[in-house]
Amino acid sequence: MILAYSFVKPSQLIISLIISLSIILLAIAYRWYIRRTASQQRVAPEKFAVLHGLEFHPAVGELELYFTLLNPRKVAIDLLDENWKLLQVINEAEYEAGGHIVRFDTKTVPDGLYFYQLRTDNQKTTKKMLINNSFSA
Repeated sequence: MILAYSFVKPSQLIISLIISLSIILLAIAYRWYIRRTASQQRVAPEKFAVLHGLEFHPAVGELELYFTLLNPRKVAIDLLDENWKLLQVINEAEYEAGGHIVRFDTKTVPDGLYFYQLRTDNQKTTKKMLINNSFSA
């Protein structure tokens, strides 16, 4: 063991320690920078609505489209076809903070693939649904 250490010069050992310490300090600084940057770019949940998915797949009959708000705001619920083209505005109104249900009768449209979209002044959130009313018969 003594012979193995005799081949390493003290200056090489010091250089290796300095390089190792530098790498560790750079890693710590990088993590600090990422945390600081990420905390400044967090999305404020009070500015957005949350649109929840459907309970039943495929969708049949009358649906309850559920969404929540932390602050009052104007919300529109749209129905889009499989090509993302607007078919109809299901509901558009001013809502208070809390949970809300908008009812939609799927029998007003043919069976197929659709999207429903929650739209506010600063967001659009879209979910997919398959309507198959012949499934319930």
